[in-house]
Amino acid sequence: MWWHPPTPRAPGGEGFWVVSRHATARRVLLDTRTFSSESGPGRDGGGTTLVDYPRGQGPGQMITMTDPPAHTRLRRLVNHGFTPRRFAALEAGIRARAARTLDAVVARGECDFLVEVAAELPLQVIAEILGVPQDDRHKLFAWANAFTDQEDGQNAGSLDAARAAAMEAFGYAHALIERKRAEPGADILRVLVAAELPDEDGGHRQLDTVELDLFFVLLLTAGSETTRNAIAGGLLALIERPDAWDRLRADTATLLPMAIEELLRWTSPTAYNRRTATEDLELEGARIRAGDKVSVWYASANRDEAVFAEPFALDLARQPNEHLAFGHGPHLCLGAPLARLEMRVMFEELLARVARVELTAPVAWMRTNKFIGLRHMPVRLSRAR
Repeated sequence: MWWHPPTPRAPGGEGFWVVSRHATARRVLLDTRTFSSESGPGRDGGGTTLVDYPRGQGPGQMITMTDPPAHTRLRRLVNHGFTPRRFAALEAGIRARAARTLDAVVARGECDFLVEVAAELPLQVIAEILGVPQDDRHKLFAWANAFTDQEDGQNAGSLDAARAAAMEAFGYAHALIERKRAEPGADILRVLVAAELPDEDGGHRQLDTVELDLFFVLLLTAGSETTRNAIAGGLLALIERPDAWDRLRADTATLLPMAIEELLRWTSPTAYNRRTATEDLELEGARIRAGDKVSVWYASANRDEAVFAEPFALDLARQPNEHLAFGHGPHLCLGAPLARLEMRVMFEELLARVARVELTAPVAWMRTNKFIGLRHMPVRLSRAR
């Protein structure tokens, strides 16, 4: 446990607690009563980022910024649309999309792997799941980037860009949702539009416009951002270790399931999530006050030497591998089975087609402390004989 003191650039001018150990991270993520995803005493807002979101703009409405029992009710709405069985039914389509994408770049021999491959597959898949026309998927890409990447490195300008992107995304979501109210279908947005939640009076209600818009923004970001960064960051780790790439190519069937988990641990695409203490307590010797921000840093927990032998070594056959890349507890990522499927299919198709991948220029990293991701990854692809 470490107290990050307030600085001029700290959100709200506040300090915050940093959780770095695996066991402590699990404890915080499991205890939703003491560590809230919504808010805490003395706060008008809250949420899961170091920036406080106002009530009515996420906390208490967005599934990731709610606590049980509200979180349980919201999660139940989408659970049946995010099951391993549902995703397994998508595998043939995902494989065909991956094959087409890779065939095009392998034929050219060079590409920006992040933009043209790692981002492209998750975008196509989440567009299908949401019922978004494929021609509009690059709008999703631009909005997701604006939400997460501080292009200019200045908080004010980046927040303005994020707000503008959010307004565009909400406007798009609202028009799309209105169309889906009148059209039959099985995509997840139509499920949410028709869904009913139990209310406090014992009756039922449908999700309001803000709740639906927030679901759309959450699903497009979570469904594209983290998976693309796990794919690209995972490949970067293999490029930097040619022996590991060769070993994975030589025994893909055996190694790949374990390698996917290790690449998730290694990349830890979501850097942190924040909670708010709801009461005074002591944790690992730290005296935490009600209302304090408590941040859980997954990349650190995933390199805890108490859990992972040689944590700074990439071990494609690591077992067990109890990483926290998808979180832990009630907020365990709904899309984890889909992310694993997309990664497996992409690496199976890539390893079958390509003998060697090399960087042609340095990679460009996103400027954000919320995600560990890439902007650009220029590579040369040598076709397998």
